Amino acid sequence: MTKPELKEYLDFKAEQYNQKSFIATDPIQIPHKFAKKEDIEIIGFLVATIAWGQRATIIKNGEKLIRIMNNAPHDFILNYESQPLEFVHRTFNATDLDFFFRSLRVIYEKGDLESVFCNHSDIPGIKGRIISFRESFLGVEHEKRSEKHLSNPLKNSAAKRINMFLRWMVRDDQQGVDFGIWKSIPKSELYLPLDVHTSRHARNLGLLNRKQDDWKALEELMNNLSEFDPVDPCKYDFALFGIGAFE
Repeated sequence: MTKPELKEYLDFKAEQYNQKSFIATDPIQIPHKFAKKEDIEIIGFLVATIAWGQRATIIKNGEKLIRIMNNAPHDFILNYESQPLEFVHRTFNATDLDFFFRSLRVIYEKGDLESVFCNHSDIPGIKGRIISFRESFLGVEHEKRSEKHLSNPLKNSAAKRINMFLRWMVRDDQQGVDFGIWKSIPKSELYLPLDVHTSRHARNLGLLNRKQDDWKALEELMNNLSEFDPVDPCKYDFALFGIGAFE
């Protein structure tokens, strides 16, 4: 395909899958159970953190997180004290969850989760924001093992789950899928969550040459997608993921 043809194809596929019907098959359905901004972002962040493996299992464990937080994530976090927890999702366990709860409590005592994704003094764009967030989040006492659940772009991680969470919070897609409740980050900065579906089809379409699914590959892909839509390049996540997951 020529570039204009590829853009037309991707625009069509993005519109096809960026629909409310997408919610029923995706972990984003968990934060959609809430209306309060703080509830949405807290449960959204936790669900995004465990978003690897089968989507049905992610959704099931997302519902368990809601029960643990007594169906009121914000109130639960504000009043959280370390306690015995029963939770396991692959390698994310109760020790990790206790640390995440405690760190979120500190964040909300000082402000909110959005403000922690602030501009970095040395590293521009979404990469710097993720690094700023990671540095703040790890400021609470924790076991070393828990750090692996917070991807680090400085180590060339594609940070799939954090980028997915940011897409959920920042994009206002007018279709009711992504929430668009964070206004301090322009959607032009967003990077899509690079996974096996998006990377494979990006390579098939000539949008990605790098073989590893890492941050450098993500930068290459987003540079190409930004040529098609510099204002909202992350919308093409729906196209690339949808082609792989549903076709």
